[in-house]
Amino acid sequence: MVNFLLEVGVEELPADFVASAIAQWKAKIPTSLEEMFLTPEAVEVYGTPRRLAVLIRGVASKQEDRQEEIKGPPGNVAFKDGKPTKAAEGFARKQGVALTDLELRETPKGEFVFIQKKILGRATAEILQELCPEWIRGLEGRRFMRWGDGDIRFPRPIRWLVALLDGDILPLELVNGSETIKSDRLSRGHRILHPESISLSQASDYVECLRSAYVEVDSQLRSHKIQEEIKAKAATLNGTAEIYPDLLEEVVNLVEYPTAVIGEFESEFLQLPTEVITTVMVTHQRYFPIHKSDKSEDNLLPNFITISNGNPTKSDIIAEGNARVIRARLADAQFFYKADCDEHLDTYLPQLETVTFQEDLGTMRDKVDRIMEIANSITEQLQLNEKEVKDIESTALLCKADLVTQMVYEFPELQGVMGEKYALVSGESPTVARGIFEHYLPRGADDIMPETLNGQVVGLADRLDTLVSIFGLGMIPSGSYDPFALRRAANGVVNITWYGDLDINLNQLLEESSASFITSHSGLESPVMILRQFFMQRIRTLLQDEKNVDYDLVNAVIGDNDSEYTTRALEDLLDIRDRALFLQEIRNNGQLDQIYEVVNRSTRLAVKGDLGNQDLDPNELVNPDLFESPSEQAFYDALVALVPQTQQAQAERNYQLLVDRLAEIAPTINNFFDGETSVLIMADDPDIKRNRLNLLGLLRNHARLLADFGAIVKN
Repeated sequence: MVNFLLEVGVEELPADFVASAIAQWKAKIPTSLEEMFLTPEAVEVYGTPRRLAVLIRGVASKQEDRQEEIKGPPGNVAFKDGKPTKAAEGFARKQGVALTDLELRETPKGEFVFIQKKILGRATAEILQELCPEWIRGLEGRRFMRWGDGDIRFPRPIRWLVALLDGDILPLELVNGSETIKSDRLSRGHRILHPESISLSQASDYVECLRSAYVEVDSQLRSHKIQEEIKAKAATLNGTAEIYPDLLEEVVNLVEYPTAVIGEFESEFLQLPTEVITTVMVTHQRYFPIHKSDKSEDNLLPNFITISNGNPTKSDIIAEGNARVIRARLADAQFFYKADCDEHLDTYLPQLETVTFQEDLGTMRDKVDRIMEIANSITEQLQLNEKEVKDIESTALLCKADLVTQMVYEFPELQGVMGEKYALVSGESPTVARGIFEHYLPRGADDIMPETLNGQVVGLADRLDTLVSIFGLGMIPSGSYDPFALRRAANGVVNITWYGDLDINLNQLLEESSASFITSHSGLESPVMILRQFFMQRIRTLLQDEKNVDYDLVNAVIGDNDSEYTTRALEDLLDIRDRALFLQEIRNNGQLDQIYEVVNRSTRLAVKGDLGNQDLDPNELVNPDLFESPSEQAFYDALVALVPQTQQAQAERNYQLLVDRLAEIAPTINNFFDGETSVLIMADDPDIKRNRLNLLGLLRNHARLLADFGAIVKN
């Protein structure tokens, strides 16, 4: 068994590529080795800003010999009158075997020629020479570049290669135009702390040798070291550092030998909103904020922690350099904040006319008007009181005003945040101010949800305007292309509605907004139909991925291109959520099994009749005079008693009432099918046949108010 090391040395890589490349190699390299019949004991992938490396431990020095069965031409082609043809001779020659080694064997497609061929194992070194360039060139990512006069594409120029099979150099070459990068045993240490080259004697010594040269190649260990040092430094100030996961991951891949350094800034800057200070620290400077340990309000300390990749003995100089940078950024923010606060928030509205939302959709001021119109439709659907309506109108009017403030112009990530701050300074109510911030929520899959009603309503209106307008222009997402984040917007509409239990009719809102769009954009088609389909796709995904409802149960409440179910879902998003969750619940507790067989059997047979899906009343559709068996009368009586239960279940959205009643009548229906007084559904008399199919159709329709049982897969 041998160990193999491949290190690709580069100029400083983007942090996001380091993490991505490590993940790609962890997935790809074991698979490619397995495909070559090599199974190592371990595959360890490492990465820093200056290198990517893989250490393959305990791999065989050569493949094992193996027997391989190879299929040749059909028997009637390979042999004529018992003698081999040119086809047989050519196959044998190509495979390097004698004609006597050919074997005729029957297959489902007829008789074919086969051979059992012994494949001699290849040397691992030879295989690795083929695979390593594929591993390097196969990496994917953003912002790849070419350098020199070659055609190799990589995020940064490749400067060295290390390839060791135990202690021997494995010859590799990367030809990049006139430049050829050849493998060696020479790696490089930390750029500042160990600028000399490192000669690696053994592949297995890689991690420790690099560590002795002030390079920690293991990103998980770097992460652990950074977190421990941050916590320790914060503790010296009687504080607690806020470690953002995304920032931590980025910083881990920006350094090779991390050192936590405390910096400080003037306390006067703490008068700025906390969000401004932390945005400057985290987003712009990649610093970790420190809070007082007492958890009091406005407990930010005038300090920060930065992770240095330099000389730890120069930490004081590093801290002062970083402090100068953040002081300048905070001074700018302080100037912007004071200037913005001198104006009432609504005075910024005219400036929105200078900001284009989309060239065919007008300005941000035009968008605000559309948001207000849609928000008004939502308030009418929800039948809100006068104060709630007024709060929503004020929130909708001011929701984008902060976009033209100096602070948000400089720090775009603070949109909404500064809207709330400036609204409070301008004398708006806390509810309106909070709604301005919350109308952007959720900003992603893991973000918090809006809590205020006005934030929820304006957030819905904002997203619906974007969806209708962009879809109306024909700019529909495809594949990964979604520049306006329309999938996220549609997910937000559904999730906000579910979270706030908002009893809205989304179908009506889409129709009204689409009609308004067409009025102002003559010549374009209404996007309402494709938006309906788009939302149904998002509902399906959210029910499965976020609500953890089984796929077949989701199919049962959504239907397969079922216009009735689509309309019902979009008219009542709460109902489709509740039905899906309820189906999952009764599957988990076993109640679904109690009614599944009888309802599913009725559903399958009912399609042979002509009863519509909407009919529920047996009095109008079933003729008792045609009954020939007591089981038919019992079925009919059960349906009559089921009607009020179904109506109550639907009105109260309490489908337990329906399921309980279906479970009660299940024995009656089973007796209709298989009991002593069972009947032949497909009777010779067409009137009797139709009467019996109507019984089954009515049962299907009652159950269909919960779900299409034909789509449910039996456990």
